[in-house]
Amino acid sequence: MNFPYKAILFDWAYTLVDLVREDDRVAFLELMNFLKEKDVKLPEFELIFSEYQDLFYGLIKESRQTHREANFETVLRYLFFKHGIEIEKRSSWKDILTVYYKVIHGVRRVYPDVMSTLKYFKESGIRMGIISNTTNPQFIKEEELCRTGLSTYFEFAIFSSSTPYRKPHPSIFNAAISRLNLEAENILFVGDDLKTDVMGAQSVGMQTAWLNRGLSELVENITPHYQITSLSELLVIEPLEIAN
Repeated sequence: MNFPYKAILFDWAYTLVDLVREDDRVAFLELMNFLKEKDVKLPEFELIFSEYQDLFYGLIKESRQTHREANFETVLRYLFFKHGIEIEKRSSWKDILTVYYKVIHGVRRVYPDVMSTLKYFKESGIRMGIISNTTNPQFIKEEELCRTGLSTYFEFAIFSSSTPYRKPHPSIFNAAISRLNLEAENILFVGDDLKTDVMGAQSVGMQTAWLNRGLSELVENITPHYQITSLSELLVIEPLEIAN
């Protein structure tokens, strides 16, 4: 295989997995119903759900500027404290979060071009990892990796919910470079977002492939090294002169 890089790092959402539609209202209602069955005293649903949305989406908006990730569990713990919701001896935070994310993740699907592409790279000895921005807890993402059948292909996965900064901050990319113990120019980063994936990876010297499934136009003066419309196109990319 004449692949010009020693390792590939992938984004998660809309690169490997289609999130389809995240219905947090249905998920939150399922969570509240779960707690009601445990005889946990709860406030009126619309009140706490409205407070959750205001706080959580405000943090997400802020995270786009500060690159400090919003965290769903932190918001939930805050709301439970504020409203005096006691779960001790009735449930656990792990169970509560599992109930919520079972709804959120239940509609997701791995893109059809993913498995065969990853399998080919793994059999060819190309090292692979994931760098993903996410508000999900670490254990939830690890469970999702296993459930989708993708965990076997990757040496590691770095999730922004467990790191100081989210993409495009260079620290999250540098952590992966250190883990691989390779020069940045020998690593290809593949993602669907020009700013967080392409610009972020290029800022630390990685080569980049923009996965443009929707045939969007280039924006913000960001130019990836490659443009692809399917993950399988990685198998036939031509070497760049600057690649070793």
